Amino acid sequence: MSTLGGVVFSFCAIRATMLQPILHQLNSTRIVLASSSPRRKQILGNINLKFDTAKSNFEENLDKSSFSSPIEYVRETARQKMLEVAQRLYQEEPPPELIIGADTIVTDGKNIFEKPSSKDHAIQMLTSFSGKSHKVLTCVVLVTPKSSKTFKGRDTLNDQLDITQFEEISEVFMPELPKEVIKSYVDTGESMDKAGGYGIQAIGGSLISGIRGDYFNVMGFPLHKFCVELRNIYKM
Repeated sequence: MSTLGGVVFSFCAIRATMLQPILHQLNSTRIVLASSSPRRKQILGNINLKFDTAKSNFEENLDKSSFSSPIEYVRETARQKMLEVAQRLYQEEPPPELIIGADTIVTDGKNIFEKPSSKDHAIQMLTSFSGKSHKVLTCVVLVTPKSSKTFKGRDTLNDQLDITQFEEISEVFMPELPKEVIKSYVDTGESMDKAGGYGIQAIGGSLISGIRGDYFNVMGFPLHKFCVELRNIYKM
């Protein structure tokens, strides 16, 4: 545990050791990250996990108003992104032993904020966060073959595949931000490919006074919980 701006957050200091006892076995299997996110690739690469990448072609156009809560929306989006990739990859030889998918959103409890569509949209997002806290929600979906000798998923997806799905929530605190600060940040271009319009791991970190929860979740992937869940489905 550590602090940022007086607010407690978990930095996953032991992240490298969580999978270390089984890393050799994991790296002898075919693992695919179903994401083109450079942050997710960086986070998983930092723990020396070997994996291929495959971008999901699912159009993220689900009707947000049809979901009872932001968490239900991010769960379904992550699931649909994963299903699109799984349908393609499990026709290949050899098929993956594990596919890792994820989706991240930012919410103020009512509204859902994904990647901004324009600079003006990014400015609107950051202005709405100014002087308040908001939450970052990530859903991770793990798909494994029922025939796998390495993994046993939590739930049944279909006759051939198992699925394990979990979420992480972090709370992010921003101070009152002057308009010129918000505009100058958006002008850097960093906002445009990030949910909520900012990146905590780079220039956007200067806008944040503290977080409560997993720092890596705010980057887009809850590393510690992923390691825990992966160990849970690993066949010792």
